[in-house]
Amino acid sequence: MLLLELLQASPTYLFFALALLGLIVGSFLNVVILRLPIMMERQWKLECLEALHPDKVPENPITYNLITPGSNCMECGHNIRPWENIPVLSYLLLKGKCSHCKTTISIRYPLIELFSAVLAVMAGITFGASVTTVLVCLLAWTLLALTMIDLDTQLLPDSMTLPLLWLGLLANTQHVFAPLADAVFGAVAGYLSLWLVYWSFKLATGKEGMGYGDFKLLAALGAWLGWQMLPLIILLSSLVGTLVGLGLMIFKQHQREQPIPFGPYLAAAGFVALLWGNTLTESYLQIMGI
Repeated sequence: MLLLELLQASPTYLFFALALLGLIVGSFLNVVILRLPIMMERQWKLECLEALHPDKVPENPITYNLITPGSNCMECGHNIRPWENIPVLSYLLLKGKCSHCKTTISIRYPLIELFSAVLAVMAGITFGASVTTVLVCLLAWTLLALTMIDLDTQLLPDSMTLPLLWLGLLANTQHVFAPLADAVFGAVAGYLSLWLVYWSFKLATGKEGMGYGDFKLLAALGAWLGWQMLPLIILLSSLVGTLVGLGLMIFKQHQREQPIPFGPYLAAAGFVALLWGNTLTESYLQIMGI
């Protein structure tokens, strides 16, 4: 209780605590982003093996999850010591290289840690020292992980999107972000809107324009923010996605036939709508004179 009172009384302490927590969570998100797709692939292969060749299923498969094995250099296998795993600081002390083999460490690891901290501070600035800030941080960190996984693999794991959906509905039983009825309709409308786009595009072209993970992610955002925010989320994500796609093709960084993941744009639009959705909507209505 004293800690909560201190954080409520001093924004400086609140932002510092959120930034520190964000850095720590960001370090864990790096593990999730790297390992979860590998875990999914291993599970799929094991299920296929069980269905096709049950006699070849290993009795004691190698344990691989978010905890085991410990973090190590992907190039030389060097086990990362605790002091080498301090968010951002270790990267600077090691000068961005493995302490054993001197292989360059991707700068994206400290950037994700920093971005995780920034998202947490933004939540604190908007909602203060409250349960709402905790919920917004959980949403933001999950969206960050989903964004990176989608960029890497074009996958949006059910193990992340579905719990996010249920957490949004659970939060809105207390009307945290939207009335529960609006949240339920938001989940349904979010899923069905992209589902209809998917099938309309497939029937018209014979091609798949997006994946089912996008439907579930928009359903989750609808569950958090209510159905009223869905048009803004779809508009923002489509606009940014189109501009980025055109820019990549113009500068020949992307082939026209190569698919572009839509999840990152949905995630970014959802977070923007959460923080500034009402302001953006009101500004648009004022500009249009409505």
